[in-house]
Amino acid sequence: MLALAFLTVLAADARPTRPAESNRPARSSEPIDLTVSEIRHLLGALLIPLTTLNKLLAWSTWRRLHQATARRSHYYRRISAPSTT
Repeated sequence: MLALAFLTVLAADARPTRPAESNRPARSSEPIDLTVSEIRHLLGALLIPLTTLNKLLAWSTWRRLHQATARRSHYYRRISAPSTT
């Protein structure tokens, strides 16, 4: 429980401050914010001696950009889906 609380605080602290009107993930091309599982993975990967920091950060950025693209696609699909009511 303590480890989860620690990771949650790290994730909340890593979240950038943005104006309310620019916090629209459906239109943003930025990667998603760091999540608890992403921070856990990064900390775990740092313990592996063969992993270089640049490679690890590049992988994390690619993964979060991929997740942001998936999020936008899901939002656009919900917006364009015909209403069944």
